[in-house]
Parts: sequence; structure tokens; C-alpha cells
Amino acid sequence: MKILLIAPQPFYQDRGTPIAVRLLAQTLGELGHDVHLLVFHEGVEITIPNVTIHRNITLPGISDIKPGLSLKKLICDFFLFIKCVRLIQTNRFDLIHAVEEAVFMAVIVKKIFRIPYVYDMDSCMSLQLIDKFPSLHLIRRVMEWLEQKAVNNSSGVLAVCQALEDIARKFSPDKLVARLEDITLLATNGEGNDLLRERLGITGIIAMYVGNLEKYQGIDLLIESFTEALTKNEDLNLVIIGGNKDDILFYQQRAEQLGMQKNIFFCGQRPVDLLGYYLNQADILVSPRIQGNNTPMKIYSYLDSGKPVLATRLPTHTQVLDEKIAYLVNPAIMEMAAGFIDLAENNTLRTTLGVNARKRVKEEYSLPAFKRKLTAFYKKLPIQ
Repeated sequence: MKILLIAPQPFYQDRGTPIAVRLLAQTLGELGHDVHLLVFHEGVEITIPNVTIHRNITLPGISDIKPGLSLKKLICDFFLFIKCVRLIQTNRFDLIHAVEEAVFMAVIVKKIFRIPYVYDMDSCMSLQLIDKFPSLHLIRRVMEWLEQKAVNNSSGVLAVCQALEDIARKFSPDKLVARLEDITLLATNGEGNDLLRERLGITGIIAMYVGNLEKYQGIDLLIESFTEALTKNEDLNLVIIGGNKDDILFYQQRAEQLGMQKNIFFCGQRPVDLLGYYLNQADILVSPRIQGNNTPMKIYSYLDSGKPVLATRLPTHTQVLDEKIAYLVNPAIMEMAAGFIDLAENNTLRTTLGVNARKRVKEEYSLPAFKRKLTAFYKKLPIQ
């Protein structure tokens, strides 16, 4: 099939959704489809076999587009839709594969041009917006209605996690819905020369967080609980990888206010192909997320590293994690602090969780599993 894959994101960047989009486009190309990927103007140029990349126009003053709703993203969405229509007018697409809010573009396109679409559901947009802007709860029903219409009019829905699959099935019980989780990114990791212990002067336990520093990730909880844990175990150190310059500066200042600057280290962004190299240097991996219902992509790589995972006991984690493969705590400072201490002082527990986690990810969240699930979904679509 000739597929228009619409991903309203900067592309390519080494973070969540762009990484998932690259994997999706690459897999569809490997399956023999002619894929046209439409993305924002911002991002690094890459080449993917059987995939043609299209970008919307470069917009003056629009750069550094962050995840989630923003004025910049809405402006880019508008121009992306214009580009989408122009591509449709000059190509004969068999299917639109719409990621996140691009599904609303696909709804309009289907009505005008009669092109069916797949809804790639990476988040519940109504919940995401209300988490970020609580005042929008007054129009929650309207937003949910729009999402339900998007599901109902689609040829099928690909949900990135159990929670989103449940939402899609609730919206439309008879719709073709499949779960296509993210996968570990450690399959092709390179070797680096950044030895954290030597460079940072660390001699004790390394707890590591990898990801952006947005509020929903629970970075405040992470730093405050680590500060509490350090009063009980002085061998603890926290290494934070990721984040933009402004967010790093903000949390560096927060660490200094708490007197933690000698034990909390901000390393900035690192290439995804070195993710395994850095995870292997950690003793504990942390995911303190406090909002959202989709599972963080990093969780699958965390599990594959064979290192113990400390995470909040919330649906964002528990739809993948359980007590056999992770140390789960309620999103409270004292509970997460206790998790840091228990894992730091119990090497047997760390080893057991790591071994169990690696086994689980190989069985359920590997590249072969991803390809198998995506192929099965496309074969079931009511269009060929």
C-alpha cells in the first residue's frame, strides 16, 4: 500500500515519540509498503529505506518544540495539515496512518477525499490536556467526544499500552483495536568513553534517571525523595541524563537549594545509540512519573538492561511492571526514598529484579515482537 504516515512531531530527535515514529516507518517500509512520512520542519535529517520524508514549511521563530500541547505545536499542526492536503492532491494514497492529534486531520481528509485511516493512539489527549491545564475540565466531555469520533471513523486503532487499548474499546467495542507497545532500544547500542564514575568522581551507588525533565515525569519527586534517602545512606548518587538547557538549569538550582549539588549530576542529552552504555553504569534505574496513562518508552530499555527499576505504582507503569520485575512505590517522597535505600543496600534484590526484567522484555517487548504485532494488525485491516 501507499501510506501517508502523519506524525506531528519534530523529526528526527532522540526522544519518545520521534523514536517510535522512526521504528514504525522503518517497519512499514520493511513490510513492502511505500511510506510517505509527514513531520514538522524541525529535526535531524535521516534516511529510512522505502520511506520518503516530507516536512512542513520552516516557520520563523518556531523552534525547540517540546512534547505536549503548546502554541508552537498548534501553529505547526496548522501548517502540517496544509502540507497534508497538498500531498494528497498530488499522490494516490491507500491509507493514512495518523499519530496522536494527526487523527483529527485524518478525519477531515477521510470526509473530503475518502481515504481511510488508522489511528495511532499514543496518548489520551483529553486526559493529557487536563493534566497540564486543569481549567480545561469544563470541556472534557467535548474533547472525549472528539476522540470517540476519531476512533469510530477509523479503520483500526493501534494503542501503545493497555490503558489506551481499554479506552479505544470503550469508545467503539466492535472496532479493530490492537496493542503495539514500545520496545527496548538496546539492540544496537554502541560503546562510549564517558566513564561516569571517573569523570564525576563517584564511588558509591549510582541511581540513574533518563528522559526529559517535564513536570509530569515527577522530577521534583525524584530529587526530593533522593535527598531524603541520602540522609539515611550517604553512598547514594543520582545521575540525570536528558533535558533541555532551561530545565537542567532549573533543577540544578533546586538541587543547590537542597544542598545536593555534590550528589546529583546533570549530564544533559546523550545519543540514543549509547543508551545501553550509560544504563550499564547504573546500579538503580528510576522512573518517578506522576501523570499520564501511557508507559514511558524508557521502561522497556530499563528492563532490558538487567538493572533494577524503581518506579511509581501508577497505571503508567503497572500495566507493564509488577513486583517480580520492579520495585514499585506510591508517588510519595518517603516511599520512594525507602525504595532507594532498600535497593542500594540489598544486592540480591537488585540482581533478582534485573534478571527477571530482562527475561520479560525479551519475551514481550523486543523488535521481533513489535514487527509481528504490526504485521498482524495490518493484515486485519478492512482495506488492502
